[in-house]
Amino acid sequence: MYSIFDTHAHYTSHQFDDDRHTLLGELPGRGVVGVVDCGTDYDSSRACLALAEQYPYLYAALGIHPESIIEENASTNTRFGGDWAAELAAIRPLFDHPKAVAVGECGLDYHWPIPKEAQLALFEAHLKLALELDKPIIVHDRQAHADVYALLKQYKPKGVVHCFSGSAEDALILAEQGMYIGFGGALTFKGAKRAVKAAAALPLEQILLETDCPYMAPEPCRGKRCDSGLIAHTGEFLAEVRGVAPDVIFAATTENAKRLFGV
Repeated sequence: MYSIFDTHAHYTSHQFDDDRHTLLGELPGRGVVGVVDCGTDYDSSRACLALAEQYPYLYAALGIHPESIIEENASTNTRFGGDWAAELAAIRPLFDHPKAVAVGECGLDYHWPIPKEAQLALFEAHLKLALELDKPIIVHDRQAHADVYALLKQYKPKGVVHCFSGSAEDALILAEQGMYIGFGGALTFKGAKRAVKAAAALPLEQILLETDCPYMAPEPCRGKRCDSGLIAHTGEFLAEVRGVAPDVIFAATTENAKRLFGV
């Protein structure tokens, strides 16, 4: 059985409402030794911490996803009047919890019509918070490579660019800055040629495995609801890409995750 550490999950998603605790109770039996559950707004950040209190292998990342700037995507936007600064200020005290191990999920998403200036200000606020707290940051980057990389170069946080979709050259530059690169089920998709090249080029010490579950289940489970146990397929694929045994991949990525998140 592999040693699996899922560095990016969303178990507070409504897709898990019917069997959340059954599934979470079963994951250790499938080799899962760690999961970082990621908040996307105030409510989900609190929910991630509540889950982490119930499961020893579960940890929480707290933050505001750029999509949560859009009011209809986050119930807490109504509570805070759409004021993300007030919402982030409310999240700040939650980091006193011992299982709050990272800032995020945060970053930039230029796929959706979200105000760019608000996104940039929100991401910078998270970067400053991560440095203040000396915690790693979990970075969302969708069609925003140049701006994400520029801000990471400016602030130099520790952390991970999750669901990496950039070039091998970009991945190596980020790794030289000390960032980790996260690969999930999308790595196994036929169109993921750039990600595969990046996964082959990076030092194994800078690679993390993730799911972004319930989304992006790997082949051969694509289209189904994803969960942390399915990382087995992603890790096996990465082992083929790098020409090593799967156990080497899982042992290394688990140690990488423990080192980054301090668990």
